[in-house]
Amino acid sequence: MTMWVFGYGSLLWNPGFPVARSERATLHGYARSFCMHSIHHRGTEKEPGLVLALDEQPDALCTGLALAVEAGHEERTLAELRERELISSAYLERMLDVHLDCGQIVNAVTYVIDAHHVQYCGGLPLEEQAQIIARAVGGRGPNTEYLYNTASHLTEIGLHDSDLEWLSQRVRTISA
Repeated sequence: MTMWVFGYGSLLWNPGFPVARSERATLHGYARSFCMHSIHHRGTEKEPGLVLALDEQPDALCTGLALAVEAGHEERTLAELRERELISSAYLERMLDVHLDCGQIVNAVTYVIDAHHVQYCGGLPLEEQAQIIARAVGGRGPNTEYLYNTASHLTEIGLHDSDLEWLSQRVRTISA
């Protein structure tokens, strides 16, 4: 049986595992947003950055990629995803149905935000998000790099995210 992973942020451009198939897909009931303080990868405890997370919202949709893990790499992929995504327990690992553009529905490993976790920061105004992202740096590099890579990869696969587009423009202006 194929193991699927739903990518909506850095997994779009840096899955970190062998991908056998990639399909545009939609997850119902969650919104992609910068609602998680990053204290490891894109910020520090002293100066947290922001990373994307799936914030549960009943009427929301998030379009990203369903990534099929290459056969024989499932155990290693899951272990590495857990090490990467569950570093601070702010994400919860869920098996959720995602709707592929071809009409198929697959059950995918999906990382969603724990709205009760101390790193949860849903509802920040876009300007405040831009100010944080423009200055934060963590173990995997500048927060700006994370934003720019995610926004450009969404555009590459034909997905429009007006918040990320606005943030990219605003952060470039702040950083200039």
